[in-house]
Amino acid sequence: MTDEKEPAEDTGAAVAEEPEVEAGAEAQAEEKKEEKLNQSVELIDTGPCKKHIKVTIPRADLDKKFEEKYKDLVDDSQVPGFRPGKAPKQIVIRKFKKEVTEQIRAQVLMASLEQLAEDFDVAPLSPPDINPNKLEIPEKGDFIYEFDVEVRPQFDLPEYKGLKLKRPVKTFTDDDVVKEEHRILSRYGQLVPKPEGNAQIGDFLIVDMTTKYAGQVIGKLKETTIRIDDTVTFKDAVAPKFGEQTVGANAGDTKTVNITMTQATAQEMLRGQNVDAILEIKDVKKLRLPELTEDFLSNLGVRTPEQLRESVRVVLDRRLEYQQRQSIREQVLLHIAASSQWELPQDLLMRQARKTLARRVMEMREAGLGEDEIKARQRLLERDVLQSTELGLKEHFVLQKLAEVEKIEVGDDDVADEIERMADQSGESPRRVRAQLEKDDLLDTLAAQIIERKALDLILDNAEYEDVPLDKEPGLAVVEQQTVEGELQDPTQAPPEEKPAEEKSE
Repeated sequence: MTDEKEPAEDTGAAVAEEPEVEAGAEAQAEEKKEEKLNQSVELIDTGPCKKHIKVTIPRADLDKKFEEKYKDLVDDSQVPGFRPGKAPKQIVIRKFKKEVTEQIRAQVLMASLEQLAEDFDVAPLSPPDINPNKLEIPEKGDFIYEFDVEVRPQFDLPEYKGLKLKRPVKTFTDDDVVKEEHRILSRYGQLVPKPEGNAQIGDFLIVDMTTKYAGQVIGKLKETTIRIDDTVTFKDAVAPKFGEQTVGANAGDTKTVNITMTQATAQEMLRGQNVDAILEIKDVKKLRLPELTEDFLSNLGVRTPEQLRESVRVVLDRRLEYQQRQSIREQVLLHIAASSQWELPQDLLMRQARKTLARRVMEMREAGLGEDEIKARQRLLERDVLQSTELGLKEHFVLQKLAEVEKIEVGDDDVADEIERMADQSGESPRRVRAQLEKDDLLDTLAAQIIERKALDLILDNAEYEDVPLDKEPGLAVVEQQTVEGELQDPTQAPPEEKPAEEKSE
């Protein structure tokens, strides 16, 4: 419960202008270990992952600390009109009462929170809403403070070694390699007319698109180029059956495509709604791939078409490993969830959405997925951001708890190695990658990803596998346009934090 220590640290030493008060306090804190407080603690569940904690510190403990502090001051402080150490105790108390009270408050609060973390299994997800400056030690009676805190869900880990898991497998054929090579080369290709029409997966449609909801026009796009694939993602919408509904199209045809608006759409009333997109097909084009010249191949980091094929096989193997791990993660999570039901509050999900999705993007990059495919998958996750975040967070809590049980840790070397790998894949320097992670506040996310991977590896190393055929994943295409005009919303944007009740009333 280290997060709970932070509020107390902000109070500092209360007597900056009276160095003689600070000196005695800090020296004694170093010399002797504080005795445990005789505090009583009341923990009340107030909702999913939320607790209200009330702490009572008895007057006797407070009086003892005040007595020790004033004794030190009588011995060491300098009071005008008296020789050092000879001022009467009542005068010392009168002179230093405010400073000593603030110092005792900070000292007691920090010790209390540390003791709370040691004595109770409370793992906070964020710092508790304690404002130390609003707390007061009474002249008489006990010192009572209370606060609300978000905590990790409580659940028991069932047996996670020797799990029977289904592992999707696939032997890649030459046709698979050719298709993947075409996907990689397509970013360098050129669109050319397809006069015979009959558009197929991988061809391109030039369309005027009109989007309607309940019979009303809500958006228009002119001369938009869309690659036909199983699923097409726009900046604010997803067309999950695009390929099925457009294959065979010719110039002059009109096709209706079903699309689902995402949480990013500019109009709140449309979020999550199913709408129709009417496509007026202006032209059908196909992609002409670049010639594999020596100069072109060198830009891809290879010398010959054979080396290109070998690198493509490496990409396919990495993608297969990613798909296997994703499938196994889902099975492990279902296994855990079957033995323990727990829910997460929506405000927590929204605050964690950005980091949860960022963790998914990191994993996809590590698996060698292309940027367009990553962007498309990210939009699919954002389609129902709360559900995808809930699944990601539950997996995070499960793997984090497993890591704690198995004492799995992440060190600076692990983070440095991971940044090196990311740099190799992106072609950027490790320093630049680290700087970008720091700028986006994602270093902690990276560390969490590493520790979760280690925890998952432990499960995989001790599992029993049944190999099953890999299901074909739908193809994904990306359109860098939005279907409805207006300012796009960030579906992972955390809601504004509410001010504590005492600040609202001021």
